[in-house]
Amino acid sequence: MTGLLDHRPALRPEVLLSPPLLDGPATVHLVKDPVSGASFEIGPKEHFLVSRLDGSRSLAEIGTEYGRVFGRRLGEGNWQQLLSLLGSRRLLAGGPDPVPVPAAGTAGRPLRGTLLRGTLRLVADADATTARLHRALRPLLHPAVLGALLLGCLAMETVLALSPYELAASFVWLLRHPAPLLAVATLMWLSTALHEFAHGIAARHVGGTVGEIGLRWRLPVAIMYCTVDNYRFLERRRHQLAVAAAGAFANLLFLLPFWLWWAALPAGDDPTRRTLSALLLIGSAQALVNLIPLPPLDGYTMLGHGLRVTRLAPASSGYLRLRMRDRTAAAAYPPRARRLYLGYAVGSTALVLLLAAGLTGAVWYCATT
Repeated sequence: MTGLLDHRPALRPEVLLSPPLLDGPATVHLVKDPVSGASFEIGPKEHFLVSRLDGSRSLAEIGTEYGRVFGRRLGEGNWQQLLSLLGSRRLLAGGPDPVPVPAAGTAGRPLRGTLLRGTLRLVADADATTARLHRALRPLLHPAVLGALLLGCLAMETVLALSPYELAASFVWLLRHPAPLLAVATLMWLSTALHEFAHGIAARHVGGTVGEIGLRWRLPVAIMYCTVDNYRFLERRRHQLAVAAAGAFANLLFLLPFWLWWAALPAGDDPTRRTLSALLLIGSAQALVNLIPLPPLDGYTMLGHGLRVTRLAPASSGYLRLRMRDRTAAAAYPPRARRLYLGYAVGSTALVLLLAAGLTGAVWYCATT
């Protein structure tokens, strides 16, 4: 036992550990091997130990720290079990090399699915492609520049909020004119593509990676997608929030030149102004709706990152069902979990009802105008 406790094992340096995440009644940490792509969950005690396996501390030293924090010392069996788990998953330095997955964005066939529903990978190495875009756009990612652009977006949305009737009337007009409608639809598709690339560029900027860039379709709809890897393992919460919010921000930035064009035109029934009004309304709705904290929208992802919660919607639903069925069992949840899950269940229900009422009102307005 003394010989075992003198060992100074280390995780492979590329192994990723997530911050603590609330998952139902438990707190978990995610562990991922980016080489093999394998991942699993561990509890806070296991994370305490695993995160200290850096090769500089012996198992005896780590065990002493563990005893001070958790009030019990670890026996040889505990260490053997933990090291066996890490060794079997090839996570320890000096152990067998992991079986690598293909480089990011190159796994599998480029074309998957059927004519009616599928995906098409568009670049061989999505991470390298995003890295090149990030280098080109890096001057625009300075905090001062981003702050100025954000103020411009806020000013745009404030001005547009003061013209609701013009925007709504222009939207109804657009539905009756096929040529401007096609132009707006094309621009909105480009905005959606920009939304996806923005997630990838933001991830590269804060240390994340991009797994795949491609086209996804469910006919008659086809949209771009960008898969961001490892965002849950970013150390800073604000970096996770930035990656999730980047898409909606890009949608608003896309509208800025059209807003300036719209503002320069005189008010009236000019077709160009009407087309721009409808574009600004649809584009603003696209960006702002994405910030609503309901799955699968970006706002839901942001809320999960902000609260350090995983599977917020299903966990809230599960807690609410348990609370109605067995209040004693529900009371076993930690106080923070009870507050978050109950609050999200009630808040999301109210939000869905509010959105349904707003959508009904919008449909009625379009039908009667």
